[in-house]
Amino acid sequence: MLLVTRFELVAKDENELRALLRYAFNELARSEPESHCAKNALASIENIQNELASRAPCP
Repeated sequence: MLLVTRFELVAKDENELRALLRYAFNELARSEPESHCAKNALASIENIQNELASRAPCP
């Protein structure tokens, strides 16, 4: 899996982000632990979650 950056995520809507999060999670589950693919998937998940959190309304 290629690393998904915050720069790429800014242009996507929330539904696209959630679909990409699901894809990255599945890639993480399929990959070997500590592999390059697993590290990229984990970093991508973190970037997607941070982008989703930045769009959430503040209480």
